[in-house]
Amino acid sequence: MKKHLVLLALSGVVGSASAADIVGNAKAAENKVSMCIGCHGIPGYKSTFPEVYQVPMLGGQSPQYIENALRAYQKGERKHPSMHGIAASLSDQDIADLAAYYSQQK
Repeated sequence: MKKHLVLLALSGVVGSASAADIVGNAKAAENKVSMCIGCHGIPGYKSTFPEVYQVPMLGGQSPQYIENALRAYQKGERKHPSMHGIAASLSDQDIADLAAYYSQQK
């Protein structure tokens, strides 16, 4: 039993180490931003679901901010049904790529 717990703990450490090694590729994100630009690409846009919400512009944000926000939506720590659904569909590589892409935009 103890061996199983040790192996389980080690697999968690190895899994998190590999996620930390992911490097964002802004070029790869060019094919992924279509789900973002419908709201985040319109200056002054406000969504009306589930309530009126000022949609932030993503261009120029730091990569870490974008990654943290998307992960918070994935976990449900940030509440917005549309963003939760979108973020839940993203891989760690997708998140890194989108963060790299938007951090280079103005």
